[in-house]
Amino acid sequence: MDEGRSVESSKIRPIIRTVVAVLLFLFYMFPFFMIVLNSFKDKRDITKLPLSFGGKKGFTIDNYITAFQRLDFLNVFKNSFLVTGISVLLIILFSSMCAYIFVRKDWKINKLLFLLMMFSMVIPFQVVMIPLISIYGGMFHLLNHRYTLIFMHLGFSVSMAVFMYHGFIKENVPLALEEAAHIDGAGPFRTYFSIVFPLLKAPTATLVILYVLSLWNDYLLPSLILTDKKVYTLPVAMSLFQGTYSNQMDLLLAGLVMSIIPIIILYVVLQKYIIAGVVAGAVKS
Repeated sequence: MDEGRSVESSKIRPIIRTVVAVLLFLFYMFPFFMIVLNSFKDKRDITKLPLSFGGKKGFTIDNYITAFQRLDFLNVFKNSFLVTGISVLLIILFSSMCAYIFVRKDWKINKLLFLLMMFSMVIPFQVVMIPLISIYGGMFHLLNHRYTLIFMHLGFSVSMAVFMYHGFIKENVPLALEEAAHIDGAGPFRTYFSIVFPLLKAPTATLVILYVLSLWNDYLLPSLILTDKKVYTLPVAMSLFQGTYSNQMDLLLAGLVMSIIPIIILYVVLQKYIIAGVVAGAVKS
C-alpha cells in the first residue's frame, strides 16, 4: 500500500510542478502581454478597455508609425546601441583582466583594491549623483556627450563584474593551463586572450545580459548627462511622451515594444551560455 502511494505521489509531483511553473510564467508575463496588447490600441481604448482585444476601434499600427517618427527612432536607437554596446564591451574587457590579475598575483595592493571595489558596490548612485554632475558639468564641461555617459557606466559597473569574474576564475580556471602556455612560450597577453578568456564564456554571457538590460533601460543617469535631443537614448526620448499634466500612452507603449525587441533577441542568442553560467556558479570544480 505504501508503494502504491509513493508511485501516485511520484506521478502527481511533476504535474503540480508544471502547473505552478505555468502559473508563475503567466503571472510574470502578464505585464508584458498588456504592453503589447495595448500598444495596438487607440489612447481612449487603452484607458477604458485595457483588457479587451482591439477595443472599439480595433487594432491599429498607427501608434508604431507615429512613435517611430516622433522619437526619431533610428537616431535614438543608434545612440542607445553605441552607449550600451561600447560600455558593455569595456566593462567585460577591463573587469575580466582586472579580476585575472587579482586572482593570479598575490600582491598586497590587489587585496586592498579588491576590498575598495567591493565597498563601492554598496554606495547608492543617488549619493554621488549631484557632486558627479557638478564636477563633470561645472568644472570640466563634459556633459551632453555620449563618451561621458560611457565612461560613467564603466566606472559604476566594473566593481560587480570584477567580483563575478574573480570567483569564477578562482574556482573554474586551472592554473595548469596557463603554466603549460607559459612553457610553450606564450606571453601574459597571449595566455590571457588565448587560454583564460575563452574559458569565461559563461560569466561573460551572464554579465552581458545583466548590463545590456541595465544600461539599455537606464533613465536616471542619461537624463542627467544628455540634454540635447540629438544624443538622447531610448528611455530619455520616450519620457517625452509622459508629461506632468498629460500623457501619450499609446505612443509610449509602442515605443516600449520597439525598444524591448533587441533585448529579447540578445537573450535568445545568449540563453544557453547564461544557463551554463548559473550551473557553473552553483557547482564547484
